[in-house]
Amino acid sequence: MEIKKLISKIKARKKELGKKLVILTHHYQRKDIVALGDFCGDSFALSARAANDKNAEYIVFCGVHFMAESAAILAKSHQIVQIPDTDAGCWMADMADSVLLEKAWTELTSIVKEEKIIPLVYMNSDAHIKAHCGRKNGIICTSSNAPKAFEWAFERGEKIFFFPDEHLGRNTGNTLGISQNEMVVWDPAKPFGGNSQESLEKAKVVLWKGYCLVHTRFTTNQIKNMRKNHPDAKIVVHPECTEDVVALSDAVGSTSFIVNYVNNAEKGSTIIIGTEINLVERLGIEHRDKIILPLKQSLCPNMFKINLENLLYTLNNIGKVNTIHVKDTIKRDAKIALDRMLTL
Repeated sequence: MEIKKLISKIKARKKELGKKLVILTHHYQRKDIVALGDFCGDSFALSARAANDKNAEYIVFCGVHFMAESAAILAKSHQIVQIPDTDAGCWMADMADSVLLEKAWTELTSIVKEEKIIPLVYMNSDAHIKAHCGRKNGIICTSSNAPKAFEWAFERGEKIFFFPDEHLGRNTGNTLGISQNEMVVWDPAKPFGGNSQESLEKAKVVLWKGYCLVHTRFTTNQIKNMRKNHPDAKIVVHPECTEDVVALSDAVGSTSFIVNYVNNAEKGSTIIIGTEINLVERLGIEHRDKIILPLKQSLCPNMFKINLENLLYTLNNIGKVNTIHVKDTIKRDAKIALDRMLTL
């Protein structure tokens, strides 16, 4: 009964605010939140959609903090971005802060000339990291367009410094045929990332040591067991998974890719998915004519912090609480890198 009351109040508040409000929900949100949103999708697509909504004055992003920051970077001057829980961070994004990055950049450019290095930052990063990328002639990518971003970078430099997700970077390098000995991992806790001068000079891709808590829970043993129990099934995973998991899967792609993969599958087919459990369960509900199974139940605890209570609280205090502010200088430099991505 309490849930029904909360949903009723949220719907009533949405009606009051009308077109001035847009609620964005990421694919990994729980189903009751997704049902109340205006749009559901990947983080960047949602941010761009909201920014292009001329009527929207208030953008409420049901996702994690870096996503709301991206919305604030793209937002027009009359738009206010809010997140229902400001503590909804991102494990991976927090692994690369501005201090660690500047230190790493200084060390790397003491060995390799700066003009030879193109910084390439994954969308799953905070605004300061995106701004660094914009200032240093780099580009931002999503899990969908990472290969295109890699190609763009290699047209302009000899090396890519990719952060913050080691696994997306390595899987993209593998896709493009970059050899293992041309990719090195930069551990920010060690001098020069734990690498020798020779290895950094030879490397084509330097990968920041970061990872997604959700996607690194999947293992090759889980895949082997699923193959044994469901021999006719197809297995699709996210590119933030480790390379050995990706190698044993039938398909790999972003959350939007996974959604489309299930949409286009034949009736009666069995699909095993390696990504956040809320999306997997929702796809199972939406596709009763198919068997949708999780490779493992892997929950994002930060995504799960968004709930009916804090969403209602945000709507009742629209424009006043949990607002996302990005300094103009950071916003300007970050948007440069985002705009470069859009040209792809």
